[in-house]
Amino acid sequence: MAAEEVQAYLKNQKQWASELKAGKMFGVLVVARRNNSLPPRATGVFRGTAECGSGPTKVSESPFAMEGKEVGGGLGFLAAFSGTLDGKTCHPYFVPPVFDLMEPGCYFQQEQEVISSVNAKIDSLQSKIKESPLRVLMQSELDAYRTEMQKQKEERHRLRAELTPDELALREPEMIRQSQFQKAQFKRLQQEWNQRILEDEALLRSLQQQIGELQQERHNRSIALQQWLFRQFSFLNARGERKNLLDLFGETVPPSGAGECCAPRLLQAAYKEGLQPLCMAEFWVGDSPRDELRQEGHFYPACNSRCKPILGHMLQGLQVEKNPLLSQEHQELDVIYQDEEMAVVVKPHGMLSVPGKDDLPNVQSIVREMFPQATGPMIVHRLDMDTSGLMVIALTDEMYHKLQEDFRYHRIRKTYRALLEKEMPVGQQGEIRLPLRPDVMERPRQMVDYQHGKTAITYYKVLENVGGHALVELQPHTGRTHQLRVHCAHPEGLDNPIVGDRLYGTPSDHLCLQACQLIINGKEFIITEI
Repeated sequence: MAAEEVQAYLKNQKQWASELKAGKMFGVLVVARRNNSLPPRATGVFRGTAECGSGPTKVSESPFAMEGKEVGGGLGFLAAFSGTLDGKTCHPYFVPPVFDLMEPGCYFQQEQEVISSVNAKIDSLQSKIKESPLRVLMQSELDAYRTEMQKQKEERHRLRAELTPDELALREPEMIRQSQFQKAQFKRLQQEWNQRILEDEALLRSLQQQIGELQQERHNRSIALQQWLFRQFSFLNARGERKNLLDLFGETVPPSGAGECCAPRLLQAAYKEGLQPLCMAEFWVGDSPRDELRQEGHFYPACNSRCKPILGHMLQGLQVEKNPLLSQEHQELDVIYQDEEMAVVVKPHGMLSVPGKDDLPNVQSIVREMFPQATGPMIVHRLDMDTSGLMVIALTDEMYHKLQEDFRYHRIRKTYRALLEKEMPVGQQGEIRLPLRPDVMERPRQMVDYQHGKTAITYYKVLENVGGHALVELQPHTGRTHQLRVHCAHPEGLDNPIVGDRLYGTPSDHLCLQACQLIINGKEFIITEI
């Protein structure tokens, strides 16, 4: 409900229309009064807005009614945007940034102006750098002399071939002296020209030295300013403890934009004003970027690269729900085929194929318990954590290497079924080619990148429409991470996300994507339900 009110507010801000259409992340934090720190209200709902600078957060009435239990006298919400909006870090409706680096006259702006003036000096000096015109004359004369030397050399070769031995014996010393003189003369010419150019380019060397000194000054100032800025981004947690970006990222350089996302801004404002955070969400407004997949109005988790270390600190002292992925109980796998060399099992959605850093249940650990006699790595291929379906397991080292080779040379056929969010024409089929690479700022998400992405090819066919959803058959020719999910959701693919796709579509109980068929050495293995 809070997100809907923010979206309604944004629709009335016509001055931001073009920027919002291009796409931006916003966030809301539902809060309650804590320790009677806010004045009592006639209504149990309030909205927090903020003035930038040193002023306090304003708490004003909100026209919307929020269902839910009252905690300490009422519920309300704070709103935030990521980065800048309309070229500014502050707007009255939203909470202020953790640190306002765009505040006029602050140290950051002053030092930026100094660095900009250093850049201007470097550009001015570089525009004056010109090589001596003598270099062109030198090259021309040396080339002419080199050509003459080559002619004389060819003439000596001709004489050595045509002269009689007696004649050659008389001429050879002279030809040797001629060759030695020409080589020495060429070196003397080079030295003379180099000396003339050295004198002529004295000013150029002086300019280069000045530029080098300015570049070093720029580097030193930039590093010092960056470290200063990292220290200014100081984050509170529910215990009142503070840590800055340098503390939180340790030896790793904090990524660009760290601390400027919605979640840190919202929590910081709540803590500073004595509000009790209850729940938080970030949502996308506007069109999806070409290389990422964002849906208008959909909620997204905080990014791993920038926000995870920060939120790990800021959430301390709060009662936070347990991550359901970290509390999974022991699970077993259905085995639909087994012989002495291999087995075919059905992986449920939500299970890892191989062990991860959180020691969650995974196919590899389970099959090792199920088949203690097995040798070798066992796991020949993987399915995404959210994807269910068939996996072939090698029970011997020899079969492991054979199956790996079969997968590498596409001798094993894999077919998936997926339920998509929208209907499509039954019988439609084709090929999707969209190059993919990891989104390094938001792993495990993948993104389309025509410059650096790896080729990813998927064949698809629409089988039928079921309950307003298209049921499609997907055959990946390549095996990129999240390939089928991105190829379905991306506007240049099917533009139709898989039902339940929490990363590229609308989250629900589970991802409706299943590896439904494997054909291995002529044997066909099939499951029929998503």
